[in-house]
Amino acid sequence: MDRQRRKGSARLSNSSSPSLNELLEMQVSRRHTLRGGLGLAASTVFAGAGVSALAGCSDSNGGGSSNIPSELKFASVPGSNQDNVTIVPEGFNFQILAPWGTPIVGSLPAYAGDGTNTAADQAQQVGQNHDGIHYFPLNDSEKGLLVMNHEYTNSTLYAGDGRQEDENGRPTDVDEVRKDIRAHGVSVIEIFRNGTQWEIDTTSPFNRRITVETEMEITGPARGHELLRTPFSAGTRTRGTVNNCGKGDTPWNTYLTCEENIQGYFVTSDANPPRATARMGINENGFGYFWNAVAGDPSETAGEFARFDVSTGGGWENEANNFGWIVEIDPKQPNLAPKKRTAMGRFRHEGCQPGRIRAGEPIAFYMGDDARFEYLYKFVTADAWNPNNPDPDMLDKGTLYVAKFSVDGTGEWIALTLDNPTLAAEFSDMGELLVNTRTAGDLVGATPMDRPEWTAVDPNTGEMYVTLTNNTRRETPSDDAGENAANPRTPNTHGHVLRLRENGDRAEATAFVWNNFVFGSPASADENFNLSGLTADNEFGGPDGLWFDPRGVLWIQTDNGAPLDYGDDPNDQMLAVIPARLGSDSITAENQAQLKRFFVGPSDCEVTGVIMTPDLKTMFLNVQHPGGSWPLNNGTARPRSATVVIQKDDGGEII
Repeated sequence: MDRQRRKGSARLSNSSSPSLNELLEMQVSRRHTLRGGLGLAASTVFAGAGVSALAGCSDSNGGGSSNIPSELKFASVPGSNQDNVTIVPEGFNFQILAPWGTPIVGSLPAYAGDGTNTAADQAQQVGQNHDGIHYFPLNDSEKGLLVMNHEYTNSTLYAGDGRQEDENGRPTDVDEVRKDIRAHGVSVIEIFRNGTQWEIDTTSPFNRRITVETEMEITGPARGHELLRTPFSAGTRTRGTVNNCGKGDTPWNTYLTCEENIQGYFVTSDANPPRATARMGINENGFGYFWNAVAGDPSETAGEFARFDVSTGGGWENEANNFGWIVEIDPKQPNLAPKKRTAMGRFRHEGCQPGRIRAGEPIAFYMGDDARFEYLYKFVTADAWNPNNPDPDMLDKGTLYVAKFSVDGTGEWIALTLDNPTLAAEFSDMGELLVNTRTAGDLVGATPMDRPEWTAVDPNTGEMYVTLTNNTRRETPSDDAGENAANPRTPNTHGHVLRLRENGDRAEATAFVWNNFVFGSPASADENFNLSGLTADNEFGGPDGLWFDPRGVLWIQTDNGAPLDYGDDPNDQMLAVIPARLGSDSITAENQAQLKRFFVGPSDCEVTGVIMTPDLKTMFLNVQHPGGSWPLNNGTARPRSATVVIQKDDGGEII
């Protein structure tokens, strides 16, 4: 997400539990040491839980690799703050694929570099600000469907210097508003390898744009609930998905797109809005999109603009409750409506990564709520996975849990169900609870976190990793916004990556052990801040995107807003490490060379979303909101988000 739009968000959570930073401060005070972010208490518990570097590596049901790489063979690339520079290691090459505005469906309108493409054009073109991404093979590693999120839009979308507005900053041009709406969402694009290059098949019947206008089905416990009813539907259907950030995927080959900062699109004039509105941070301004400003235009149909004003008495009070969900898309069925899976909870979803997939067992999906002092969740399916008879609606039944961390390196998953008397006293049914998932987390004392974002699960050990991007609103260790064991720094300007292991390595476990795997920091910071001993070869800040490849290589991407040693505004990057080779250790001054910088993006960008082809010879990653004129680098073109395709010069595996 554009780091500028994150500024100014107020703390909304109201949990009685100490925050993660407070817990880690207790560890530091008690033990007087952190080795690479791993408190002594947490280290002992984590190692004692049977965490083995190679545990399960040959488990045919666990998805682990039987051949964990011995090392990362590439040399770490230098950091940069240069304009329009894209850096990969020696022996690798890259190309640019599917930048914003690339035509993929319909009449294939060409991208207009002056911003004059119409709303009708944008509906047929790749959206803006690429984010989460996944590759679904059609012909193994030679042809497949690239599915990607488009998180938000910015001023480059419009002709001239920006959109047409009135004196109050409200949009006045209906076509520009529709163009904005259609630049959000998801793209499904068929691609194929042609020699050493990748190309788009513009004739593919799978190519598809999913936008804020696309009709979707609401499923699960909240389907038909009174809190979801609008003039458009009795709570069974809705239109669109918005602020699509992180992603997930399922073993039945569908794509999970995550609705994150929905509060940026809706407005309310209510002084005391309903809790489902207030707890999501919806206010009178949002992010300044104000799509509701053109409501009443003669061309408006079915309240397509009016629905973004959820003020009491306007008729669309419940519209925002249709957003903030996990949306499931089947990329190989272009005529099938996406489904909003309400059993997985409503909050600002960042990622939704499944744990290890084992036949005959339920599946856990791990999810972060990307806001300061919000929570970490998991959803465990009620049914066991049956690869011979997959249930396409497996995500409609299960239990949603929220995490509570303890200072001794242990934690618990608290079920958000009406079996809990506290929740039963507050909510009349599960539909109401799920619409108000954040409030349920408050009530059960979940641990406030430092913006939990993407999650990833090691295929070799089953350990779950989560990025805690930053939290500059932690002010002193003694206040209610201070440190805790899993969020240990005040303020946490550079973020960290946390690791969690389920008891018994079971998806349905209600207890876990945890530690901190690596802390972001400038290399020059003192040891009290640079807890992982990072050097110029791997210093980073703002960990965000996260992905394990099938071999067990962890790829860490950044959305940085804090200084590093190579500039006050360092370019974002992607690093790699093989956690299984470290055993139960975290990154420390002694082993930090295991963490290497693989990619550096252009100025002002966020590096986000990564996936590979099954043969591990092609990597796709996204560059969001680049500055300058990237990717053309000619000094005059508008910058365009795009997918970067990385391959080795010798055609081998990326390692």
